[in-house]
Amino acid sequence: MQTTLLSLHSRFPIASVDERIFGGFIEHMGRCVYEGLYDPSSKHADADGFRSDVCGALKRLGMTAIRYPGGNFASGYHWLDGVGPRDARPTVRELAWQSSEPNRFGTDEYLRLCAVMGWTPMLTVNLGTGTPEEARNWVEYCNCPGGTKYADLRVAGGNDRPYGVKLWCLGNEMDGAWQLGHVPADQYAIRAQQAAKMMKDTDKSIALVACGSCGVSIPTYMEWDRIVLEYLGDQADYVSLHRYVENRANDTADFLAVTNAVDRQIEEMDAVCRFVQARRRSRKRAYLCFDEWNVWYKNMECNGQGKFAPHLVEEVYNLEDALVVAGFLHSFLRHADCVKIANIAQVVNVIAPVLTQGDRMLIQSIFYPFEMFSRRRNGVSLRPAVEGPAYEGKTHGRTNYIDVSAVLDGQRMHVFATNRAPDAEAELAVRIADADIAALDSAELLTGPDAKAANSYENPDVIRSVEWREPAVRNGQAVAKLPPLSLAAMTFRLA
Repeated sequence: MQTTLLSLHSRFPIASVDERIFGGFIEHMGRCVYEGLYDPSSKHADADGFRSDVCGALKRLGMTAIRYPGGNFASGYHWLDGVGPRDARPTVRELAWQSSEPNRFGTDEYLRLCAVMGWTPMLTVNLGTGTPEEARNWVEYCNCPGGTKYADLRVAGGNDRPYGVKLWCLGNEMDGAWQLGHVPADQYAIRAQQAAKMMKDTDKSIALVACGSCGVSIPTYMEWDRIVLEYLGDQADYVSLHRYVENRANDTADFLAVTNAVDRQIEEMDAVCRFVQARRRSRKRAYLCFDEWNVWYKNMECNGQGKFAPHLVEEVYNLEDALVVAGFLHSFLRHADCVKIANIAQVVNVIAPVLTQGDRMLIQSIFYPFEMFSRRRNGVSLRPAVEGPAYEGKTHGRTNYIDVSAVLDGQRMHVFATNRAPDAEAELAVRIADADIAALDSAELLTGPDAKAANSYENPDVIRSVEWREPAVRNGQAVAKLPPLSLAAMTFRLA
């Protein structure tokens, strides 16, 4: 195959990489919380009931902003059910996933976990069955000093100091007919504006994520966002977007080309934000919060049948899924000027990089691309110029065999490259126009025996990243030969 040339220049930056694009998502769905993160009965449980094995694995990912408590769950969740003494909390019938929710894990447990893990808290208020005032009260509970009703409720629970939660989402997927409390855009906008005013009046330092279009196939796609952003005005700091991708056609090449569609969705949503900013003649730009994204299509079991911690959407991930996850991360880096927050959904058991089975834990294939990118996230994303062979995807159009992104970190250049060719090695040459590459600092490679190969409890290391010394530096440039269906993360030292 013809060599692909990646050309970079330090004077063609996109933007600094916001570390919050390496965020995650915790929802009271299936076994994400119970039997996942929180399991006091496990031999791995610490003093707080958190699973130390799961937490140890997730720490490797360097996750930042962690969204909670949903998801669809949020539209039926009343936060007061999840605070105070655990034995006094109610067990409720949860409607989004038809499960039994005992509320043993709530606001204080989540924020304690964030403190333990070094995560940035990101709370989603209930604008489905909840009220704007309920959302405001939650801000008081989390962020205000004692002396008023809801802050004193926190203090009474043994938490004198405010938590200082800065990121708040104004509901979840309110454009979806499946959502509890779904309303048309203009009605959601009124509800969100009322909540936003009261929440920011309670704590002016918080940032708010408006509920945007949750999918490109929704009939109101982009029009919903325009209506909401025009009404909310400068109260919206971010607008959300969601994307789950699938390979039901069992076409690996077309599946790996889905990055084209992710790029397009980001650019379309950013265009709406810019349009509204221009129309309002505002100096404030709403940025993008990609607060749900992943591969999801094999396990669609979403009905808990009234059970506690049912096994729901426990997807098994393979090599091609991992390469698509890498494609999302490529796209986020290439759009670092507008994508400021992103949350992989979810972190354990439910469409997640980590699975548990009793006291056992399994790291899935999609864990590794996230780790490889996250280790090299500091710096400025550069605009890549790519010349090389391409193919025509059935759904997503013309696609380069090699998908790339790059981050300049002082005197180091991080280069990420995916070879989408199913049966051919692909050579990548890296050239930096205004600097010479002096040496390879480090590199990792992720590949496997075939596209469908996956890890299991019996064979946990079929797909994993390994140290890679193949990239060579000659005459100020770097050359690497990527195996078929592989991801490389390389760090070069500049002269």
